[in-house]
Amino acid sequence: MRITSGPLASLRHRDFRLLWTGMTTSLIGNGILMVALAWQVYDLSGLPAAMSAVGVALSLPQVVTLLIGGVVSDRFDPRRVMLASDLVRCAVMATLAVLSISGAVRLWEIMALTAVYGAAAGFFGPAFDALVPQLVAESDLVAANALDQFIRPVGLQILGPMLGGVVIGIGGPGSAFAADAATFAVSAACLLAMRRPASVAADQPGESLWVELREGISYVRRHVWLWGTFLSATFTYLLFVGPTEVLLPYVVKTELGGSAAALGLVLTSGGLGAIAAAITVGWIGIPRRFISFMYGTWAIATLAVAGYGLATATWQLAAACVVVNGMEAAGTIAWATAKQRLVPGRLLGRVSSVDWFVSTALLPLSYAAAAPVASLIGVRQTLVAAGVLGAVVTFGFLFLPGMRRPEGQAAAYRAGRHRADRLARAGASA
Repeated sequence: MRITSGPLASLRHRDFRLLWTGMTTSLIGNGILMVALAWQVYDLSGLPAAMSAVGVALSLPQVVTLLIGGVVSDRFDPRRVMLASDLVRCAVMATLAVLSISGAVRLWEIMALTAVYGAAAGFFGPAFDALVPQLVAESDLVAANALDQFIRPVGLQILGPMLGGVVIGIGGPGSAFAADAATFAVSAACLLAMRRPASVAADQPGESLWVELREGISYVRRHVWLWGTFLSATFTYLLFVGPTEVLLPYVVKTELGGSAAALGLVLTSGGLGAIAAAITVGWIGIPRRFISFMYGTWAIATLAVAGYGLATATWQLAAACVVVNGMEAAGTIAWATAKQRLVPGRLLGRVSSVDWFVSTALLPLSYAAAAPVASLIGVRQTLVAAGVLGAVVTFGFLFLPGMRRPEGQAAAYRAGRHRADRLARAGASA
């Protein structure tokens, strides 16, 4: 059956189907890892500070490698960049699985291995952003991004955590790490099966890395909607990511006495919210006021983080997670599509790497500060403050001068296209 419309339209492209299959598999593995890593760390130490340390070890190398990852993705075939990232992370997870299953794993070893994992992951995101427009038609970009936001929660928050809880219950965290390694092997196989995109030139050294990076940064500095959104994400992520990643498992395991399956249920519920949002946006498209739409949905998502601190039962955590992930997914579809349509293709990898770098620059600090702040003002108070302050910061950036200018430019472009279409039809009928 030929797919021509709706959120599945992008699957008519063979190489995108392969990319989608591999990404789906590896995202399921990452969902398994989210539960396994938290359970392994809390089994070893039982302290939020230990989970904070692992979060810093994971995020700091990723931040460091993001900028060079964007330059490499624009200079070389992004498919090869993603393949190298998958193979390194496969090896890391296999090593961690052996250590965990043997009972010899220690906290410093987890930190060292997750640091390598994070460094490899820094190359993947910019390469993925640069590759998608090469695989699908421009008219299918909204569908492709909606499908991406559909698959991420399916893997990260539904199937992955669900399988993670089951696998950990049967064979412990080590078996879950092994399962994650296997998913990266599948993703690598899918990338190998893809054809080289015709739009990708032969790998050339070109200008120096620094010159190419400066070109991407200069482009970002000229557009408020880019650098303003990057900075908005920087401060918002600082406020809520660390507290959420570190303290949500603690609330489930320690304060509510839940199991790994309970944590998986909470994350799964959030995934369902993201899926609903992705399907909705995939069918109806992005509103004309797409910048306002992005910031509105992201502000609501961040405010809902406060629900984690107010919840007194697992189902309440799950309900808050639905709103957090659903609203975040809706805004992210609009954001990804805007970048792909408005940023020149030759700069997309670099612009995406600057996006990833600036947005996540303070994540190590967010992870590092979560435990001390929680010990000072309380776990639940930290989550409530993170949600409220994050929402205020997010919405405030919408009012930067020039932030919503692309909405007007896009409207003028659509009007111009409509006039050209009318003239063409009139000429044909004459």
